[in-house]
Amino acid sequence: QVQLVESGGGLVETGGSLRLSCVAPGAILSINDMGWHRQAPGKERELAAHISINGISNNKDSMRGRFTISRDNTKNTVYLEIENLRPEDTSVYYCYGGIIDSTGYDRRWGKGTQVTVSS
Repeated sequence: QVQLVESGGGLVETGGSLRLSCVAPGAILSINDMGWHRQAPGKERELAAHISINGISNNKDSMRGRFTISRDNTKNTVYLEIENLRPEDTSVYYCYGGIIDSTGYDRRWGKGTQVTVSS
């Protein structure tokens, strides 16, 4: 199965912004829900943002206002914009998507992109 591919991570100073992208490559019929999780060193993975096929989004309460998720269904891509980055946002960010292709439905993940926020 083809995994999703994230990009856009990197090293950013406190207060900066990033835009993460995640594309689902291959012959895809449709993508149901999409979203992002993150995992900081020594911590459990947590939901950062989720978006439905109709564009209805939600975030974890602590991230609301700084994290904006969006998607482009024509490009099979989901985005996560993070503003006013803080050192505690340092994590590996993983995207996921509910993929529908010729094999059926499956939730697939990317390998992650590292975001590091310097203080």
